[in-house]
Amino acid sequence: QVQLVESGGGLVQPGGSLRLSCAASGSTLGYYPIGWFRQAPGKEREGVLCISSSGGSTYYADSVKGRFTISRDNAKNTVYLQMNSLKPEDTAVYYCARRDLGSCSVDWVEYDYWGQGTQVTVSS
Repeated sequence: QVQLVESGGGLVQPGGSLRLSCAASGSTLGYYPIGWFRQAPGKEREGVLCISSSGGSTYYADSVKGRFTISRDNAKNTVYLQMNSLKPEDTAVYYCARRDLGSCSVDWVEYDYWGQGTQVTVSS
């Protein structure tokens, strides 16, 4: 059974940093594209970044370019989302997801497995 577990969220002041982790069990993440999405209260789920099976990254949210990066450690079966220079508008629940068929996609409905999410709150 495939399980994805996000961790690393929390409360951080504006300008601070967090690193989110997406750890997998029952699956080898390195074979699949892994996306990070976020959903703020009252808003639709938004694609943030995706990393392909070959390690290439795709940004889906212009607002995070230059601040967020995605990486993977296949030995640890984990994908990371490094978030720097955080802003209050980054506040959301962040989810990682695995897509079984195809490459990275901004469309969250195309992903097959999801973690439970981790809350990120940026506030002074």
